[in-house]
Amino acid sequence: MSYVFTPAPVVSVPVVGRAERFPARRIYCVGRNYVEHAKEMGFTGREPPFFFLKPTDALVVVPEGETGTMAYPSLTKDFHHEIELVAAIGTGGKNIKAADAKKHIFGYAVGLDMTRRDLQGDMKKQGRPWCIGKAFDQSAPIGPIVPAAQAGDIENAEISLQVNGQDRQRSTVAKLIWNIAETIEHLSAAWELQPGDLIYTGTPEGVAAVVSGDTLVGRVAGLPELRVKVA
Repeated sequence: MSYVFTPAPVVSVPVVGRAERFPARRIYCVGRNYVEHAKEMGFTGREPPFFFLKPTDALVVVPEGETGTMAYPSLTKDFHHEIELVAAIGTGGKNIKAADAKKHIFGYAVGLDMTRRDLQGDMKKQGRPWCIGKAFDQSAPIGPIVPAAQAGDIENAEISLQVNGQDRQRSTVAKLIWNIAETIEHLSAAWELQPGDLIYTGTPEGVAAVVSGDTLVGRVAGLPELRVKVA
């Protein structure tokens, strides 16, 4: 088969302990999925989960032990961090029940859902899609994937983010409004999940702005940390 130009290479993420890499297909993100963060954004209660997507070329893949770089994006003056646990899908399916969801998870990683908050806010006020605030270049840093069997008690793991050594976000995965299995059930009712899908499961409270020169260190207990500098 020939193409009118050379296709972009497959975006992939390293897997801890394996030579093979995880080829990324889609990035799904869950909005307002921790109680305290929902309150920060002006919402309360257990609303039905909702989702948005990012392109896979928004990934900033950071190998274990290294510091990645992401550019401060254009058009914004309010660039926010959101630390997240990422679930990597290894077996696809549609209408997956929560009780069966773990069978579909290949592993887990630490991710950042970076956000042009001012642009997102403008789109909300106008009733327009958020893409310009969420799905821009380099908006999805991610660390290595740990296979699920090696990730420990991920459902109760501590999750945190430091900026220049100072705490910004700290919680536990147990405080998800919709846990990982429930998220997969809802998500797979709307889209047929496929191997290679990455699910950013939501961020706890404490989201705030970063500026050029800041270093972000995200952690989920049991997984390699994610270290990224804003260029």
